[in-house]
Order: sequence, then structure tokens, then C-alpha cells
Amino acid sequence: MSATHRSATSAPAPHETIRTEQQCPAPQVIERIVTKTVPAKLPPMATTAGKMHLPIIGAVEWAKIGKAGAGKTDLVLESRIDTGADTTSIHAEDIQLIEKDGRRYVRFVLIDPATGYRHPQELRLRRRVLIKQTDGPYDRRYVVRMWVTLGETRSRIDVNLTNRTNFEYPMLIGRNFLTDSLIVDVSRHHTLDK
Repeated sequence: MSATHRSATSAPAPHETIRTEQQCPAPQVIERIVTKTVPAKLPPMATTAGKMHLPIIGAVEWAKIGKAGAGKTDLVLESRIDTGADTTSIHAEDIQLIEKDGRRYVRFVLIDPATGYRHPQELRLRRRVLIKQTDGPYDRRYVVRMWVTLGETRSRIDVNLTNRTNFEYPMLIGRNFLTDSLIVDVSRHHTLDK
């Protein structure tokens, strides 16, 4: 048999290619991935809060005063929540008005009731206020600005300094912290984590 004539059964030459077409099977859906947008679940809120979803606090809560003293640690105080008070007040000792570089500051000491540790403070004077006492004359107080936290709510507010040794709680949280932030249920106590 000559090289120019090949039989139909003979193998193709190495340089020749045999093409066969195969059909791919139709795709099958094994798993379907569906993406859904679900709104985040809100924490337990007051039913009376309306659209603002304000948290409920009790008549007595733990308040944190931000970065108090030389060690710059937070001070935690048990506080009375008072919706009748305009401003927040805190127990302070050794209150002195001082002047530095033409600016007025208040130097005072906060006491940690749990340990008795004294936290010296020196903050810029915001203003002076006259507070009418229920059982006596007006009391003149210095006002400073401090970071105060109740639960997840943190705000830098004006706080007046006074001697609260005759009161059950060393701090009173007023409306300047509460307005548009929290709802007070006076039948509850310590609803927030310490």
C-alpha cells in the first residue's frame, strides 16, 4: 500500500486532528441563594417612646463620670433621676474658684463612695447658678462641664457642684441629660448595667 493511499480503518497521522462535537447537558439548579434585607432588631424599648425608641431607666441608676482624677479612670456613682430638676448636680468637696491665664477654673474633689478614694478635679468654670432649696435659702453653685454616661447614653453636660452629704445619693441627674434621650419609669430601679 502506498503512502498516498490509506485505508479507512487506519489511524490518523500524528498531525491530523479528529473533531467530535458533544452536547453539554442542560444546567441544573442545585441550590438557590436568595438575599434578603432584614432591618436590625431594636433593643427592648418603651412602648410609649413612639418613633424615637428611647430606652427606659428607673428612678435610681448607676451613672459614670468620665475620666475623673489623676489616674484618669471613670467614677461610677449611684444617682437619683429627677425630671423636676433643670440641671444635674454632683457631690463635691473642697470647691475652690481659681484663675489661670485670665481664665476661671473650679478645683474640687469627687469622692468614690465604694472606696473612699478622692479624685481631684480642675475644670473650666461655665457659670454660677442660684438654686432654691426646698427647706431654705438660695444656694450659689459653680457649674462645670463633664462627661456623664447612663447605660448606652453618653453626653457632655453642665453639672453644678454642691455638698450632697445630707442626701441619699451623691449625684442627681436632671433634665439637661434626660431630654430627648431617656424615658424615666419611677417604679423601676437600676435597669442599666453598672
